[in-house]
Amino acid sequence: MPSFDNEAPDTLFSLRMPMVQAFGLRGLHIAGDEAKVLMPANPQHTNSRGDVHGGAYAVLMDSVLSCAARAHEPQRFGVITVDMALHYVAGTRGDVTATARCERRGKSLCFVRGEAHDADGNLLTLATGTFKLVERTPS
Repeated sequence: MPSFDNEAPDTLFSLRMPMVQAFGLRGLHIAGDEAKVLMPANPQHTNSRGDVHGGAYAVLMDSVLSCAARAHEPQRFGVITVDMALHYVAGTRGDVTATARCERRGKSLCFVRGEAHDADGNLLTLATGTFKLVERTPS
């Protein structure tokens, strides 16, 4: 498995996505059926109470779920989000770490679930999604 430790700020597990840089997302782990992504605290991504905005959670969860969908071959595949459900459980003002697992991977569709936690391990969000695998073209 290749190392993704020194990726550019706009890249997440070998896929260039400018939005990754806008949210400061950092890939922590990808392998087999699992992925783990960190979203550092950023005051620009908060709501009127100073908590992480629900839209920022949505960006994080879409990202980590899609990474888990392609975790078996992260450099070979990209994905298209077909469907995603997100349940907000609690708020936070700090860093958020999300983990996801691909529960079933077919020839083109993947079914994934994940959750996000704060630094103390408190559950913040739950999500499920369906993703279509798309073979990447060599650059």
